[in-house]
Amino acid sequence: MDNRTNLDDYLAGLGISDADESELPPPAPETAQSAAPALEAAHEAPVVVLERFLRGLVSRIDPSLSVNVHDSGDALEADITGESAARLAGRDGRTLGAIEVLAYTVLAKQDGRGELRVRVDVGGFRKRQADTLTKLAERLAVQVAKSGEAHEMQPMPAAERRVIHIALKEHPDVMSESVGEGASRRLIIRPRHG
Repeated sequence: MDNRTNLDDYLAGLGISDADESELPPPAPETAQSAAPALEAAHEAPVVVLERFLRGLVSRIDPSLSVNVHDSGDALEADITGESAARLAGRDGRTLGAIEVLAYTVLAKQDGRGELRVRVDVGGFRKRQADTLTKLAERLAVQVAKSGEAHEMQPMPAAERRVIHIALKEHPDVMSESVGEGASRRLIIRPRHG
């Protein structure tokens, strides 16, 4: 698999391509330093590297957006906020997913940082998505508990399956499990007893 092609696809999803670089306005003086290549800063803390990368990226897309990065213990979490931040999520969160892949790649290129998890949210998209998935899990749990029959969901990304697993972890009547491989991996909600 050609990594450059995948990276080009992600950049195209962000509206950025090699041909577009000459058309991009130069970064504002206050963001020029933050747009410096993150890969050259191998000695810097991952939080600093991630914040510099994301600030450089969003300054090219919409300079009015703000970036806040913190270490939650199990992952580096970044929030991109601003009046038009929600648009940056893209259709079904695809652009947001591409931003996460790019951010992870920047950190993974640095020695010893490939194990870090990166979560990026723009305009509260991930929070709204998690709330929607939690409500869906609760509705399906009632349905499965009432009917006694398992419910198999459509394939979904690991982060979305995780939200549902967590929502149903303590449920007294149902349990969830992931089945399948790769992009076909999906979740099944089953009655706990029976």
